[in-house]
Amino acid sequence: MHVVSTDEKTGIQALERAAPTKPTRPGLDERREFEYVRHGTTCLIANFNVATGEVIAPTLGPTRNEQDFARHIEQTVAVDHDAKWIFIVDHLSTHTTESLVRLVATHEGFAGELGEKRTRKKKGHGVLQNAESRRAFLTDSGRQIRFVFTPKHCSWLNQIEIWFSILARRVLKRSSFNSTDAANAAILAFINYFNEILAKPFKWTYTGRTLAA
Repeated sequence: MHVVSTDEKTGIQALERAAPTKPTRPGLDERREFEYVRHGTTCLIANFNVATGEVIAPTLGPTRNEQDFARHIEQTVAVDHDAKWIFIVDHLSTHTTESLVRLVATHEGFAGELGEKRTRKKKGHGVLQNAESRRAFLTDSGRQIRFVFTPKHCSWLNQIEIWFSILARRVLKRSSFNSTDAANAAILAFINYFNEILAKPFKWTYTGRTLAA
């Protein structure tokens, strides 16, 4: 079984500094040029393996729509096709879509009737009817591909958010990219480095004790 923390980091800007960054010197901090040129944005969809601390099967692209997320899940499951997968996600609407339900149903050989999604012109019925019915299907403990949703307004509990902050500090904050391709390459290179050198499970320090009455 694989338990992974999954989320999207959107709007990653490919910013090219107008002048090279000056490195640290004795008595002087690193100095970065404040002016920059924008070269577009990219989106990262990533999985943090809770047991190993590795980032697996990342997806990079210009968008993060319904189809993008479903393809990302399909790509991730292909890493170990026959295993059980638990994806920890937040309540973003792209995490309870028709495309995702159909992907899970196809992967498992689901024999039941999925029904029809509700629209302005159709009432809808069955599993696909609305977000609640789709979420019930995706969270069923009997699923081979199962989704667990963090409590509302608590997406920070998802461990991938910790890793995103590491990526931001170590790669995105100080870098200069002349294209989105360059940004994507730097992100993938860091993921490889992180998995080989730094990966380890995160140790929670929060005990669950109520901090305020």
